[in-house]
Amino acid sequence: MILGCCSDIPRNGGESVAEVLRAHGIKFVFTLVGGHISPILVACEKLGIRIVDTRHEATAVFAADAVARLSGTVGVAVVTAGPGLTNTVTAVKNAQMAESPLLLMGGAAATLLQGRGALQDIDQMSLFKPLCKFCASIRTVREIVPTVRKALAIAQSGTPGPVFIEIPIDTLYPFHLVAEEVQVKNPPKGLMGKIVTWYLKNHVMNIFAGAWEARDVSPLPVDIPYATDDQVQKCIELLSRAKKPVIVLGSQVTLPPTPADDIKKALETLGIPCFLGGMARGILGKNSPIHIRQNRRDALKEADLVLLAGTVCDFRLSYGRVLNRRSTIIAVNRDKKQLLKNSDLFWKPTVAIQGDAGSFLLRLSKGLKGHRCPEEWPQKLKAGDVTKENANRCKADEKTERHLNPLKVLHCVDELMSDDSIIVADGGDFVGTAAYIMRPRGPLRWLDPGAFGTLGVGGGFALGAKLCRPESEVWIIYGDGSLGYSVAEFDTFTRHKTPVIALVGNDACWSQISRDQVSILGSNVACGLAFTDYHIVADGFGGKGYLIGREDEDRLSDIISQAQKESREGKATLLNVLIGVTGFREGSISI
Repeated sequence: MILGCCSDIPRNGGESVAEVLRAHGIKFVFTLVGGHISPILVACEKLGIRIVDTRHEATAVFAADAVARLSGTVGVAVVTAGPGLTNTVTAVKNAQMAESPLLLMGGAAATLLQGRGALQDIDQMSLFKPLCKFCASIRTVREIVPTVRKALAIAQSGTPGPVFIEIPIDTLYPFHLVAEEVQVKNPPKGLMGKIVTWYLKNHVMNIFAGAWEARDVSPLPVDIPYATDDQVQKCIELLSRAKKPVIVLGSQVTLPPTPADDIKKALETLGIPCFLGGMARGILGKNSPIHIRQNRRDALKEADLVLLAGTVCDFRLSYGRVLNRRSTIIAVNRDKKQLLKNSDLFWKPTVAIQGDAGSFLLRLSKGLKGHRCPEEWPQKLKAGDVTKENANRCKADEKTERHLNPLKVLHCVDELMSDDSIIVADGGDFVGTAAYIMRPRGPLRWLDPGAFGTLGVGGGFALGAKLCRPESEVWIIYGDGSLGYSVAEFDTFTRHKTPVIALVGNDACWSQISRDQVSILGSNVACGLAFTDYHIVADGFGGKGYLIGREDEDRLSDIISQAQKESREGKATLLNVLIGVTGFREGSISI
């Protein structure tokens, strides 16, 4: 191995990035191309890492987020400097709040030119420090390997989340190009000219010093917090005495290292009724007797013990107010702040454990072997489920004033979608309705933004999901408002042969906002859209679009089946469904 830097070594810093990613099992890098980052993309391609380019940088990060959730590895996105990076801010914040391990790498102006007005040069680090667990700015080529390794480990450790590495352009391109670009063509004469020439040459030599020395590129250990034996034993004793226990599962239970199928078996052994949220949706399959979908507030008030497994007492649990103060509360979360959120106001944990929720459930199940929740309790809650869902089916049969009843459309899709389907949720009112109707078929088959409630995740999440699970049907449930953020990604679906199916509930309105705005403030300003021909847009990007209105009600199933067939044959499809207004979600919050 030749040490130091040398102009006759045709290597570049992008190759160092690619070598680390390959050693960590990274299969996909999502990007929107830019000159600052080209060496990374080309090097990754040469090493067999698939480069997937999108039509917006946010989509690239959303896609990497989806890969992280579904694969158990770190999702990787690489974007260019300046506006390329600023375009990712919302998606990175979403990953932070959803606790997704994500590596974002961004180009930057040359080290010598930062702060001097170079193209697309801004203070990028200040943008990402509040959003990321770890931020670093590369200054020399020799720093690339250890920094990328460290970032990948930190992204997965403790509470997973995004990390950011800024890589200036002069640390990515070959020595001879950087040296040629930096040298002064007509240096000043005399001592000052000699000093300037020496300084610039020395600067370049330092960037490349030790650049190609052999370095370990293998993964560093990942630090995961676990409950202690005493904590687990105490919870076993509490659960063994409970008559009406309930488990509320959040996304954290799907994190590595515990396989989702093992968690499912543990929950079935315990027999305790479960409410599922976020990525935990589907973990018990389609029709589990212990999966309770309806009347959560009533069940939590009646329960004598509630186990919050990776679930946070934020707005989704009314900040803890839905919990009965007389109940025993066990809370398990990797993040201390999330573990105790609002516990000083509306609720108090009996036992609070900063640790991994998935492995904790396995240890509980093992410790309670032979013990099972009293059967009449989950049966009672399940009966309430059946009553509520039968009522929803009756509402699906009601005629809306015009167009199709959205509940009927969603019931029809739910009945027809394949057992390996993955559902991506991107929208407000229509997606809120879908959450009550559609049933994920298994673990890791539901993707929603998470606590940030971000619109626009659909295109990227679906892209990442289809790449991870090419054999699965991937459905995006769009509102017509949210579709606008990523409809251009139908071009990406076509180019990268990722034939997803988009179901658009088109009511020509931002209905989740309009409902409250009109009733409280008396105006629909800025809430109105149009019954736009989104199906034609999909056609224009190389997909296949369908317009479905009331006149198509009798053949709704046939059209959906045809869209599934088109998808299996390799074409991304969009179902532009004109829907009417129902009273199904009246009173639901939009703020």
